[in-house]
Amino acid sequence: MQQVKAVIAREKATPVEIVTINVPDPGVGEVVVRVLSCGVCHTDVHYREGGINDQFPFLLGHEAAGVVELIGDDVTNVRIGDFVVLNWRAVCGYCRACRRGEAQYCFATHNAKQRMTIAEGPDAGTELTPALGIGAFAEKTLVAAGQCTRVDSTARPAAVGLLGCGVMAGIGAAINTGGATRGRSVAVIGCGGVGAAAIAGAALAGASPIIAVDIDARKLEKARLVGATHVVNSSHADPTLEIRRICGETFEDAEGADIVIDAVGRPETWKQAFYSRDLAGTAVLVGVPTPEMKVPDLPLLDVFGRGGALKASWYGDCLPSRDFPLLVDLYQQGRLDLDAFVTEEIELGDVESAFVRMHDGDVLRSVVVF
Repeated sequence: MQQVKAVIAREKATPVEIVTINVPDPGVGEVVVRVLSCGVCHTDVHYREGGINDQFPFLLGHEAAGVVELIGDDVTNVRIGDFVVLNWRAVCGYCRACRRGEAQYCFATHNAKQRMTIAEGPDAGTELTPALGIGAFAEKTLVAAGQCTRVDSTARPAAVGLLGCGVMAGIGAAINTGGATRGRSVAVIGCGGVGAAAIAGAALAGASPIIAVDIDARKLEKARLVGATHVVNSSHADPTLEIRRICGETFEDAEGADIVIDAVGRPETWKQAFYSRDLAGTAVLVGVPTPEMKVPDLPLLDVFGRGGALKASWYGDCLPSRDFPLLVDLYQQGRLDLDAFVTEEIELGDVESAFVRMHDGDVLRSVVVF
């Protein structure tokens, strides 16, 4: 067992704090990773606010890259010293999705069985719930071996670690779920970290036009930097009408974009995505809704009459072992600008203030660097 510094959310809606935690030696199928970097994601705020579940205290952080330090028995996919990006969906290999060759939809994903614990004070020994089964706002963390994907060891950790959640979710929503490719138009509603990544994914696939929609001019400017060909400030214009107008410049009879991605996850933005599609177009929900949100009232005849597909994107429908090395290679070749998503590098004690900057729209990602 080792003791390291980490950031936890002890109680609902209270500031996070740095504590010393116990990291057990890895058991069967488990790995201890020395964390090099970890992005600050909206999901960590959801955990702190009790929006995921009430299993406090939480060990926060999940968009991480690091080096394998210890391995348990029966670990074959990584070795000590490997540079890895962590993921929160270690696939089982046995469920019906895995058996039919669709491991990206694995229905029995898993994490480490052992729990890390608080090391000192009156709560010593209290088990921690790691965010998304990772808990990487920590100098070291314990994960299932399948949560580790080996990538090019010369890549910048702060950049490639973001593939562990938000950037992969966005790129995958465009390419894997939406099917973006040359000759298709893409609109993205909401241009935070995930939405900007969806734009980058659409650009990587050769889609055009690529339309960014947001109410924040700063985010729209960042969207241009990662590949948007057009921007729409929806606080000043009707996004559905603007998407139809822009797509009509390419195809005169277009009634919207071929693929519309809702990276916000609210009923009103989902409805915008639905009506901003072309006939037979695809709407993709990748923004995470809260439990009380309901599907907006849509006439069933419109659902039938517009055709196409309404999809939810799970983690960008990615398979980490397939997608992470490919995207890191594209980054290393200069074809995917992951550095553009790293607004600032911070220390472990800056996580709470990073939450504020993220809420205010000042950053795409703050990244804790150890």
